[in-house]
Amino acid sequence: MRVGPVGEAAPNGLVNGETPTYLITGATGFLGRHILQALRREAPEACLVVLVRSAESWESQTWRAEAGEVEIVEGSLLRIEDWKDDPRLSRLDGIFHLAAIVQHTRSDPDHMVRINVQGTLSMVRLAAEKKCRLVFASSSGTVSCSEDSEHLADEDAPHCEGQVQTWPYYSSKIRAERESRKLADELGVEMIVFRPPVILGPGDHRFRSTAHLLRLLRHRLPFILDGEMHFVDVRDTADAMVRAMLHSNPRPVYHLKGTVSTLDEFFRMAAKQAGIKPTWRILPTRFLWYLARLNELTGRHVHVVPDPVVIEMASHHWGISSRYAESDLGYRSRAPEETLADTVKWMRENHPDLRKPVAGNR
Repeated sequence: MRVGPVGEAAPNGLVNGETPTYLITGATGFLGRHILQALRREAPEACLVVLVRSAESWESQTWRAEAGEVEIVEGSLLRIEDWKDDPRLSRLDGIFHLAAIVQHTRSDPDHMVRINVQGTLSMVRLAAEKKCRLVFASSSGTVSCSEDSEHLADEDAPHCEGQVQTWPYYSSKIRAERESRKLADELGVEMIVFRPPVILGPGDHRFRSTAHLLRLLRHRLPFILDGEMHFVDVRDTADAMVRAMLHSNPRPVYHLKGTVSTLDEFFRMAAKQAGIKPTWRILPTRFLWYLARLNELTGRHVHVVPDPVVIEMASHHWGISSRYAESDLGYRSRAPEETLADTVKWMRENHPDLRKPVAGNR
């Protein structure tokens, strides 16, 4: 299962002729899709097991053939006792814990917090029982949020509770990191935390990470916030996480630095790749926040107006740096133009509102 530093991987990811087994939570998501592909490239002989709520949820994935043959285990993150003794998990070499709920709102956060925190602790306990390595997908927002445009958080940066304490998603990720690290140390689990910023790229079949780009491509972007954006390519993220799992001596935390820009610069880059003329207006953050609060308080839920949390987030800076990802994992962040071009192309080919009609069909 283990490999040495970059460039010294064991053939096919095998050790002593044994086939490694990896469990992936959140396998039906955007990052999960790419983790499965990266595992097929880096460890083609590995047995891949996906944890899903139901077999139907996996079978409904139109892209599942990309992952090759996988084993399906049905179960909940919060009830590992129901499935942890499945014979297909009798040997487990590593867990990729990607499952999480992402909701940037203060409305009804309890379920999200429970899944994000308790679900991660469950994976630590499973890794302890199976004596395997755990790779956990967290967020750069646990350390990078700042009102200082010069702020750059590296892997040793403290958590930024003061900045995100009223934003349930990032607060839940900080709790998940802190409590799971404490438990991992107590149980002797080797846990590797990854902190990527916003993830973009081809293959977002749920159109969640790319929802803002979808509005651009549908010509429904009348205004944008006066804020900042930090994004990274999903393919680079997945490759780095798989290499960390296979590394002989990985660090406990890795940051994945991407491209930082204003929201106006980001959408202009995307519009250029899409061949769309920029027509949006930039609205002042304070004005839009009051409008969003009014929208929230009246219960009108005008969807063109973001949640107040989203507006508050946009008014902050999200700079990160990494001391180790490049040297340990061979990580490189590809050009933002490539990420956006590939994202736009994939979306136009796969979203029902963007696909060109076939000749002869309505």
